[in-house]
Amino acid sequence: RPLASLVLCLPVATSRRVFTINDFEIGRPLGKGKFGNVYLARERDSKFIVALKVLFKSQMEKEGVEHQLRREIEIQAHLQHPNILRLYNYFHDKKRVYLILEYAPRGELYKELQKCRQFDEQKTATFMEELADALIYCHAKKVIHRDIKPENLLMGLKGELKIADFGWSVHAPSLRRRTMCGTLDYLPPEMIEGKTHDEKVDLWCIGVLCYELLVGHPPFESSTHTETYRRITKVDLQFPPFMSEGSRDLITKLLRHNPAERLPLRAVLEHPWVKAHSRRGLPPVFTPASAN
Repeated sequence: RPLASLVLCLPVATSRRVFTINDFEIGRPLGKGKFGNVYLARERDSKFIVALKVLFKSQMEKEGVEHQLRREIEIQAHLQHPNILRLYNYFHDKKRVYLILEYAPRGELYKELQKCRQFDEQKTATFMEELADALIYCHAKKVIHRDIKPENLLMGLKGELKIADFGWSVHAPSLRRRTMCGTLDYLPPEMIEGKTHDEKVDLWCIGVLCYELLVGHPPFESSTHTETYRRITKVDLQFPPFMSEGSRDLITKLLRHNPAERLPLRAVLEHPWVKAHSRRGLPPVFTPASAN
């Protein structure tokens, strides 16, 4: 379908107001992407601060990703959870589509991880609890994310996790899909092997994420794609000596070849290592970004 008809076939977002670019004061760029950029912005009347994602229709048409954007908007506009980035509204003009998103002041988890190299158990366990809670909410709404990775996670004012990118998500009434997507290091065995997959792909992804946050690189990272594929399908999991028994136990229970054997999300919330280390709901002890 041409992008001209994109917004016409989308559900009504959280507000019925029709916006234009003139309703916003545009600030500094927050990030760059293949199809456009994200800017800090302020709505002129309310002075409300948002992140404005500006996407070029010509670029998306060239790559044939209109359906992906449509799906992202359809899904994210209906999700309201403290650990999921809100999509407040969207609008478009002749050349661009604009997504009005919640602003996450602490920025990308990926950049924070690059800077710190690895996180301690407290920070990682807190993220795992927040992520598990958000995914329980998604799965209850029949939404599989399928692309949980540091690049798709942002941090709010208090350092809380925000799932940000729903471009690869599916709203699956049957919760089963066969398509291949996602980042190589995070792909679960069933997707590599071309089998049908369901919401349990997200369990694999959070296991990979937990390992990467604690160690500084994904568990199956290799010099070639072939070797990465091999290590994933064999679940060739090796832990550095400094990792605690509790974190190893959680990761091992999530990174199971058989999806049915993976630790359910509610059990992640109740896992002794998560409960012992998570500070979710407690006063934040994360260092303010300005002090780093």
